Amino acid sequence: MGIVIIDYGLGNLRSVSKALEAVGAKVEVTNDPDKISKAKAIVLPGVGAFQRGMENLRRINVIPFLVKAIKDGKPFLGICLGLQLLFTESEEHGLHRGLDIIKGKVKRFESSMKVPHMGWNSIKFKVSSSKFKVFDGIPSKSYFYFVHSYYAEPQDEAIVVATTEYGQEFVSAVNKNNIWGVQFHPEKSAKLGLKLLENFCRDVR
Repeated sequence: MGIVIIDYGLGNLRSVSKALEAVGAKVEVTNDPDKISKAKAIVLPGVGAFQRGMENLRRINVIPFLVKAIKDGKPFLGICLGLQLLFTESEEHGLHRGLDIIKGKVKRFESSMKVPHMGWNSIKFKVSSSKFKVFDGIPSKSYFYFVHSYYAEPQDEAIVVATTEYGQEFVSAVNKNNIWGVQFHPEKSAKLGLKLLENFCRDVR
């Protein structure tokens, strides 16, 4: 089994799948727990509300298998909502519990800012990108495509890879052991987005 993209009814699964295939990955889109367990790596994309995302993951009964795969050290990439769902809780439309794999909270942008934050914006690495395999060859201040109204705030600042400015500084990429998460959409981010996915696939191999 190659890279599994979890299908939980939210997100542009076809775009993510095609982008990964374009960089040479063997990909399957599925919500089959057995296939998730056997995958070499897991990608959790997502567009939409946090609460619905958690409800859908519960409904298809993949959470125990997803959590075990991550704890077993399989490479994992969370994209947009797929990043946010890793966190302890979100304040989107009330307070809702997340997967709690990463301690922290998902918050809404300040009311003075137009939301969603949508379009191209740059990321700034905390240290040289060469430290982070998934960002190898991607310079600081590179532009990626964002669409979101909420952002993740981890308790442990040491896991923050990159930040972005949108009226305030927010976390746009994290790394914790085998876990990678990006708030932007690499599948919509042209050459550098494909470079990131290529790096992830190379790390998987």
